[in-house]
Amino acid sequence: MTFGITVKRALKRVLTAFLAAVGRLDKSLSPWDTLHRLRQHSFTLSDTVYLFHIVNAIFWLSILPSLLLKLAIPIIYTIAVLIPFTSQFFVPATPVFAWLLTYFSSRFIPVSYRPTISVVLLPTLESVLYGANISDILTRFTHPALDIMAWLPYGVAHFVIPFVVAAFLWLFRPKEVLQLWARAFGYMNLIGVLIQILVPCAPPWYELIYGLTPADYSMPGSAGGLARIDKLLHSNGYTLAFSTSPVIFGAFPSLHSACATIEALFISHFFPHTTRFIWCYVAVLYWATMYLTHHYLIDVVVGSCLAVACFYFFLPDELKGAAALASPSGLSTSVYGSGRSKYEIYDLEEPRAHRRGGRGNGNIMRDAADYDPEDLSDRESEGEEMDITFRSPVVPNGLNSATPLMKPMGQPPPRRSHSHTASIASLIRAEERAEDGWSPIGGSFVFPPHAARVQGERAAEEARSPRP
Repeated sequence: MTFGITVKRALKRVLTAFLAAVGRLDKSLSPWDTLHRLRQHSFTLSDTVYLFHIVNAIFWLSILPSLLLKLAIPIIYTIAVLIPFTSQFFVPATPVFAWLLTYFSSRFIPVSYRPTISVVLLPTLESVLYGANISDILTRFTHPALDIMAWLPYGVAHFVIPFVVAAFLWLFRPKEVLQLWARAFGYMNLIGVLIQILVPCAPPWYELIYGLTPADYSMPGSAGGLARIDKLLHSNGYTLAFSTSPVIFGAFPSLHSACATIEALFISHFFPHTTRFIWCYVAVLYWATMYLTHHYLIDVVVGSCLAVACFYFFLPDELKGAAALASPSGLSTSVYGSGRSKYEIYDLEEPRAHRRGGRGNGNIMRDAADYDPEDLSDRESEGEEMDITFRSPVVPNGLNSATPLMKPMGQPPPRRSHSHTASIASLIRAEERAEDGWSPIGGSFVFPPHAARVQGERAAEEARSPRP
């Protein structure tokens, strides 16, 4: 029952965030709006990076053999940039498109312009730095259960999680965070692919198949340990994909480890309560890259360092600290749980007073949020009336703190009563009755004589007394 309620609430939060995110979108389809914004834009030095993208695109489009692709790619991108509705996604994602264009077009580089493939560099560095070939040690024992455990993060989650991260950032964080994700993720992969093209290195599967013999670009790629997954699933999807990969000798650096690291950095920074879970996934993927014979340990280390460098290089000061948890416009912070305590957000151990049921400042503030000032008088009004003169300031059955009495959740509102009004009215009337000699407190108390009455009594005595 509790699990069903939790799932229902989570789906409701996602739906609310989705509707708010759609409401924040620019839905204009007029290119004139984009041109108007471009004329008003104040260009800075950082905008010169688009000159690099233009030169990079011209180079890779020039080596494409297909004339249709040479025309279709720039035309589609230009139209998408001119329309405001699509430009809000395509412009920030320009580094991602530059990486994809570089990766898939690199297969058409003439062999005469390609650098020599290194076969011994990575295993030598591995032995020198770590004292042994770690990837070779991890592949000596294989099992179908280990194959599946390695396949899920390496062959499935690696292609899905980037979209999941982008979706959550779009739903639950300001648009600047999504733009930061596209920029950091795109440039990281672009730098990694350029290194793989300029410094081609043979992966561990090459050493297992061909030894340390020289490699050339005519050799087909290999799925490595993923071939066992093809056999298990009775398919050849991974075998076909890796044998025709645009970058066959792209072991260094590992972009699988780089992507997993930068995903974990973004998730742990903008959603701190998920830190332990995302880094467990990263650790498993690190192992999977070597277990499946696709990377050496040095590849994993350098790929992770590249991700860390890109994340902190592009992370602005405006998105550090508490600003990383800010909600987007049009979405309440309570929608996705920002109302949690600081110990829950940053995964810290609560002080001993909190664990023992103490009432810390955080609890007091959360209790005060549910406090209804009208309810206090309503509760006191029920039952027998108390003498307001001698009423204690301590609320009966109250809490052991200065926190006001909380309204219990799920109970109907108490019955309204006017006993307080009647009590106050009776005290007001008591002053009038006291003039007639009546006292609500007791006969032992004597009210001071009224001035008018004293003058009347004196006049009566003078009238009764004989005159000389």
